[in-house]
Amino acid sequence: MRETDTNYTIRNVKKALELLEKLAESSEKIPLQSLADGIGFSRNKTFRLLATLIEKGLVERDSITGEYQLGARTIALGRKLADSSNLARHTREILREPTDGSNLVTYAHPIMENLARKHDEAVYMTVIKDNEVLFLNMVDCDRLIKAQPFIGRKFPFFTNAAGKVMKAVESWDLLERICRRDDGRGSQPDLEKLASELQEIRVTGVAVDDGGLGDGVISVAVAVRDYAGKVIGAITLLAPSFRMLAERVEHEIIPSLQEGASLLSARFGYLPA
Repeated sequence: MRETDTNYTIRNVKKALELLEKLAESSEKIPLQSLADGIGFSRNKTFRLLATLIEKGLVERDSITGEYQLGARTIALGRKLADSSNLARHTREILREPTDGSNLVTYAHPIMENLARKHDEAVYMTVIKDNEVLFLNMVDCDRLIKAQPFIGRKFPFFTNAAGKVMKAVESWDLLERICRRDDGRGSQPDLEKLASELQEIRVTGVAVDDGGLGDGVISVAVAVRDYAGKVIGAITLLAPSFRMLAERVEHEIIPSLQEGASLLSARFGYLPA
């Protein structure tokens, strides 16, 4: 009996690993029957295995279609494996810091769409590249009057909310050296004012900037973190200043961006203390 139980357990573990492999190989969500056929298991047994994997965060089930995909926990496990192994440096960077935009854009886009629809303003996914903010992806609004698109453009981090919220966690000595460099564009901030602003951002976790990206343009940003708490990007909303009244920013936009950033951070395994 003991040997039979052991064999049964080993078979289930193997089938569970096969399920994870099937889900990892597909860029689309997979229905239950296809997964069952793929691993040669009955529909009921496959469902029970998937339920266990969902409980552990390794698999997610679409509440509408009932289809399955890899869960956020697999991302965190992949990064931890990369940190503790001798994988090539470029592989570690892709896993630990998804600023190439692949996973970040994929996971962020539905959240950005919800925010853009809710507030009818342009929402961006932004990342840091060489101490500059890169506006990586955008969901635009339907308004006639709006800020010009910034998709694909880079700006010094201290000129906008996204850069400030992503850099606020870094040491001031490093930031001061960066800000004092001559970037060829003559853009150097007021260091005393910037230091005070970053200190406030560290406390609130939110950055608001007026005019840094152009006259009459206000940007609001909240940082996105990975499993280790590292800032990997920022969800950023841009709009003309005449629509960004203080009450609207404080009571509508900031809470929405915080919620969106929390959801996205959770996809990358972040668990706030």
